[in-house]
Amino acid sequence: MTNPKNSKLQHHLTAVKEGGRCFENAFQSVTRMILESNIEKVVVNGKTTYDFSIFRTGKKPIIGMYDELNSFVSYVKDAAEGGSSKEMAYVLVGEPGNGKTFFVEFLCTKYRNFLTKPQNRKYTFRFKNIDKLGHYGRISVIESQTYEDPMILAMNLFEDPDENKTWLASQFGFSDDEVETFYENYRPMGACSGYIWNDIANFTGGNIDEMLKFIEVIPVPLVESLGTVTGKYPAKDKITSSAVDLLGEESIQRLLHITDTNNPYRFDLRRGALARVAGGGVHFSDEIYKNKKDLVQVYLGVIQNRSIEIDGYKWPIDTLIIATSNNSEFNRFLAEKEEAPIVDRCRICYVSHNTNYKLQKDLTNYSIGSEPRTTINRESLHQDPNLNYAASVSVVLTRLPRSEKLTPVETLKLASGEVAGEKSIKTLAEVIDTLNQDPDIVKRFGQKGLGQRNLGRAIQLLIESSETNEGQCMFAYDIFKAIERVILDYVTDANDRAKYLEDLKMAKGMYRERIMTEMFNAYMDEPLAIRKDVMNYVNMIIGIDAENLGPDKMWKYKDPQTSELKALKIDERYIKSVEERLELKTQEKRETFRTSIRKIYGQKISVDPDYDFMDNLELVKAVTDVRLKSDIAGAGSLIGALANRTNEENQKLYDRMIDTMLNKLNYCRTCAQKTIEYFCTQEDEK
Repeated sequence: MTNPKNSKLQHHLTAVKEGGRCFENAFQSVTRMILESNIEKVVVNGKTTYDFSIFRTGKKPIIGMYDELNSFVSYVKDAAEGGSSKEMAYVLVGEPGNGKTFFVEFLCTKYRNFLTKPQNRKYTFRFKNIDKLGHYGRISVIESQTYEDPMILAMNLFEDPDENKTWLASQFGFSDDEVETFYENYRPMGACSGYIWNDIANFTGGNIDEMLKFIEVIPVPLVESLGTVTGKYPAKDKITSSAVDLLGEESIQRLLHITDTNNPYRFDLRRGALARVAGGGVHFSDEIYKNKKDLVQVYLGVIQNRSIEIDGYKWPIDTLIIATSNNSEFNRFLAEKEEAPIVDRCRICYVSHNTNYKLQKDLTNYSIGSEPRTTINRESLHQDPNLNYAASVSVVLTRLPRSEKLTPVETLKLASGEVAGEKSIKTLAEVIDTLNQDPDIVKRFGQKGLGQRNLGRAIQLLIESSETNEGQCMFAYDIFKAIERVILDYVTDANDRAKYLEDLKMAKGMYRERIMTEMFNAYMDEPLAIRKDVMNYVNMIIGIDAENLGPDKMWKYKDPQTSELKALKIDERYIKSVEERLELKTQEKRETFRTSIRKIYGQKISVDPDYDFMDNLELVKAVTDVRLKSDIAGAGSLIGALANRTNEENQKLYDRMIDTMLNKLNYCRTCAQKTIEYFCTQEDEK
């Protein structure tokens, strides 16, 4: 309960003066909330941008969306500093299932949490003992319908603004600069508050001390289900939606009490969604362009004038308006030329799908779910350690547009900050710039592809299949069948469908290469066997020209990860075998390749000592092939040994590999056996 002493306007103004409470508009509050968090510089697709830690905290943080978050932060910051953005709404436009609504709801949750701290709390006021005035019937308490800040009341106590400023300065010791700062956020009182305040002035003969006895300051309720501070208005169908849902309407109940028919308090604004967030809140309009025209016209007035208008009465509001829309609705809306003014008052942000397959792993985990999964018979359901990789690569490849300068796999690697042979991140930046010049939004980088909901559907199909339930395991290779089914069932455009199915083939090829690595690790009985061999090759080509290399070809070097001195025997046969697998036939080609590897090593190790070249798939594949072929006269014979287990030795090898997969590589018996089976087939060989 509010302490009666603390509920006085004078107490509130003193608290503002002493810094215990604050007076700022919605844009300033949201900006302060974001900028008080940690801000880091990151490089995304070859461009430096900022990353705000507030969006990366919590149980389900936002993944990626760097450009969109930077765009939003610059929009609220501009509005907070009095720029043109304060007369605009922020609209996120993009394909379904790419995180628009998730972003807005995440922001709203963070904002509510921010306002729960005492120094950030929003306050409003109410009039008490109103029944004494004589023409309000049995209504005794009236709250400000738009949750106006007590400071708005303080700036409107007197009709003359100068008298008001003098009163604030003399009574509470505010300096001229402080008063001017308050007045930058000045707005008149809403129609009903102003009308009632005028009634109180007439009743008390204009005695300000007597008038203030009718005022009580209260905190704005933060209960989410009330729709105060952060409110959502979803687009409804043509018949049931009306301006009443946004603005409010005349209240029959109040008319039974109020005898003065001119009293604007007869309108119940809280019936609408806007008044409840009008005191420094966030209004979220989901699918704004799905609303019928007259409702969009209402938004037009609200966005431009920041006020609720009914029958000529005005209630100024202080609200950050965020909306979402999908591409097709937005394009349909743009096609109607007479609707241009509303788009003109919106800051449009085109939201792309996530194109970084490493970040996609977290999003794929969201789709798989955090709870332990079970089969139909309530038995525990295992997750293949390669499932996330297979699903992430498959969906991200569909989101990457084709380009003449880069292959899809090169684009995939560069977009996730990996090395793609000779191609540099600069090439990707050029490709993105060229694509983003296209006036057709859908053809821009990352704007089209399988979204998060489609991925969710694929995982549902995988879990409901009989193979998954019988084997009690979500086997990674089965996700390709599920994604193919989703493409055939849910992608309507024939060209898109053909492209996505082609992308799926590439994803299978990448999965195949990953399995080769996994099988080698299982064969070597060590989870990181292949990583060691790749780093051995890298260290050998660095040490091959070293001055301190003796006739025994032993080279001593300092390991950047552990800072220990290590000795390595340089095996020229091994180096040559790896380079033959990479089809580097001439000495010149070999030297060029070695120089590029040394260059990458020099650039990466200084920033990340743990860098291990495992993202260089061609090199990993070459090393895997060499090791498999040298260890068991040919990978073919490992396949032969695993496929044909009629003799004891082959069976022992199979059992040992299964054992390693179960105990060291997180496989279960089903996915271990199925993975070996898949390795033994010639499917998806590039």
